[in-house]
Amino acid sequence: MRAAVLRNSRLVVGEVEEPKPGPGQVLVETLACGICGSDLHIYQHLDKLLAATRARGMPFMFDVERDVVMGHEFSARVLECGAGVTNLAPGDAVTSLPVIADGDEMTPVGYSNEYPGGYGERMVLLAALCIKLPEGLDPRHAALTEPMATGIHAVAKSGIKAGEAAIVLGCGPIGLACIAALRLADVEPIVAADFSPTRRELALGQGAHEAVDPNAEPAIDAWQRLDGKRPLVIFEAVGVTGMIAQAMAAAPRSARVLVVGVCMEPDTIWPMVGINKELSIQFSLGSQPDEFARTLQLIAEGQIDVAPLITGEIGIAGVPEAFETLRHPEKHAKILVEPALG
Repeated sequence: MRAAVLRNSRLVVGEVEEPKPGPGQVLVETLACGICGSDLHIYQHLDKLLAATRARGMPFMFDVERDVVMGHEFSARVLECGAGVTNLAPGDAVTSLPVIADGDEMTPVGYSNEYPGGYGERMVLLAALCIKLPEGLDPRHAALTEPMATGIHAVAKSGIKAGEAAIVLGCGPIGLACIAALRLADVEPIVAADFSPTRRELALGQGAHEAVDPNAEPAIDAWQRLDGKRPLVIFEAVGVTGMIAQAMAAAPRSARVLVVGVCMEPDTIWPMVGINKELSIQFSLGSQPDEFARTLQLIAEGQIDVAPLITGEIGIAGVPEAFETLRHPEKHAKILVEPALG
């Protein structure tokens, strides 16, 4: 089948082996798949990640000498059901958490040599984790369930509640997902920070009360201007070196820092800053099945409006160029890969 393939540390469009469903699995055709910042980071930092895991005697998540088809934010249509599948039928439109049972282990779809992700024409998914799309839901919107559920999970992890305030550093898709989840939790004020005017506008649309350019006004100053008194949670959704330390330096005493940005390189903090301020720092990854299902329903009901987040749509042939474009994402939030576009 045709796919955008990570091959010899390069992203190319080519042919890969056709996936085949086993027991409890379904073969699906990809309808839409979002390009995730984690995929960009892996592509850009593959050599460093590989060296770091080898230095610690750890296996990397996939064999870099073999083809990998990334893409874990997707919607799809069932083509064929494996043995024992009773909850789905060919023609069903679905989305799913991007993991699959492989023997006694769970393997990530899109970060595996055996299980290609949504940058290809077809995938194999675990039927038990698939959720049928609600009637009338645009499959393109359903493809944003995974990143939006990551925000729902991060906000739940933080323990933030109504009567508390939030700062969200970074208004990429995950930061925007956190803002949407904070709005649903009745958090006020929500201050967002990003260098991109496009992303700041999207942040306001998702529920931020203020969206600032850090070059013009630091987020902590905007919070002080709007409120400055309520307990504060800072969401670090950038995922580059130095951001955790910056969040700690800016945080007021007894604040919480929730790290949801995926930094692929070693980072350094100054523990004395956290000790002096008695900060709490927590990390968050992905979502739970119930959060994923709830997020899909929130999107279908219009409580989370993901349509404005889709800033580009491409076919498989456009994936390598899109990865380069997203290295400087001033004008983009989420680019969708839609194999039907070519």
